[in-house]
Amino acid sequence: MKQQSVVLRSLSVCLFGLLLLASCKKVNDATELGGDLIPPVDNVNTFDTTLEVFAYNQPFGTGDTARSIYNETHFIGNISNDPLFGTSSGTLFLQLKPQVFIKPFQFTDKNKIVGIDSVVLVLGYNSTYGDTMQPLNLQVYEIDQSSAFTDDSSYFVNQNNFTYSNPISGIQTVFPYTLNDSVKLFREAAKNQVRLRLNNDFGDRLLRYDSTNAYLSDSAFNTRFKGFAVRPENKSMGNALVGVSLADSNTKLAIYYRYNNSSNALDTAVTYFRFNTSTSASANYIERDRTGSEFAAVAGDNTPDELVYIQNTPGTYARLSVPGLYTLTNRVVHRAELLVQQVSDPADKQFTPPPYLYLDAYDTTNKVYRTIPIDVAINPQNGQITNALQFGMAGRRTSFAGKDIVEWRFDISRYVQRVANATLSPYEFRLSSPFFITPRLASGSQVQPLYVNPVFGIGRVRVGGGNHPTQPMKLRIVYAKI
Repeated sequence: MKQQSVVLRSLSVCLFGLLLLASCKKVNDATELGGDLIPPVDNVNTFDTTLEVFAYNQPFGTGDTARSIYNETHFIGNISNDPLFGTSSGTLFLQLKPQVFIKPFQFTDKNKIVGIDSVVLVLGYNSTYGDTMQPLNLQVYEIDQSSAFTDDSSYFVNQNNFTYSNPISGIQTVFPYTLNDSVKLFREAAKNQVRLRLNNDFGDRLLRYDSTNAYLSDSAFNTRFKGFAVRPENKSMGNALVGVSLADSNTKLAIYYRYNNSSNALDTAVTYFRFNTSTSASANYIERDRTGSEFAAVAGDNTPDELVYIQNTPGTYARLSVPGLYTLTNRVVHRAELLVQQVSDPADKQFTPPPYLYLDAYDTTNKVYRTIPIDVAINPQNGQITNALQFGMAGRRTSFAGKDIVEWRFDISRYVQRVANATLSPYEFRLSSPFFITPRLASGSQVQPLYVNPVFGIGRVRVGGGNHPTQPMKLRIVYAKI
């Protein structure tokens, strides 16, 4: 299923609301909600009320169905100290191959080769999530031949599907803040590279192969070398995930070797193996361990939580209950918004919120999650939410108590209007921030795959639950009596 839709990862929203009629007051001044100005209406009294929300933290567990595809950012490294969510680590699996399989042997004349100079696994660097100053320890392994690692499959982000027992490098120390530095190399001036020196005996092995064995064909090469596993070592060290691009021209295996040239003088050459988008396999395993974190202390019970913890795939979510929706009487709903505010923490400077949060509804009758009725518009061809910004999935910067925070306002006005006039049933909600999710459409049994965030693995936020003393999550409704 390698060719699952590769689209601009758009926006989606997840809400679980509990509504308790709290205050009902006449609005005398123009009311601003979500940037829309709602002026007083002649001969109609306009009111503002809030419904209480009860929030319950939950892990997705095996419900995360996101798979990594080659053209997405992949992450390596280790977050060793996030007090809100615990630890995260990223292991990369990939195949780099000769650009063509031709006869004769693709290096220079085999009889003229003197030996390996060095062999370097180079990964195209594009970003760091976390502390750029702390060093990461990385090591490269050869994927075992017994592993089913093939180019026609895609693999779950939250599962380690492969074994690797043969290290082909020592432990390499990488400082993320240096990765966009310019470097001058043999026949190359470059930047944005993660360079991992491999053992020379591995390079010698590649030099010994020829077109009668490994370089005969792509399948023959796979039987001699299954691929690379790049994993973090010493998980108490480092506090960042480094993003790399597999199809980037920087990503390659650089094999530097010495040979006797036509003048019989010692010379140096380099041959590159690259990622082939048609024949190379790839996968990215993101491992979470939330033991001892703030999230772990409150997750999985039936007590409403004061703080809500939302993490991208492999992620977490909050179940939201809004009891007031079940007793909401008929009225004209001008605006209904779920208000969600970040509760700041010092670690937020390094571990920033995800680009988008997602809100969907839980159908208790059929026990399935559905897109929010009426208020979410989807292009079924590419899994893109076409009104994500209007729906409120992208947070906006604001401040609270002198601290910069992010706030989300989910517009569910049309759905709440149908609940008020009893044409739709009230639902519970789910608030999350997945890379990819598969809810059912608002009605019927059709499953709609949705891309919510542009990447997996990174992005998390702590927000106020419904009973937070200063930043409560709430459903605010501006309405007129009938």
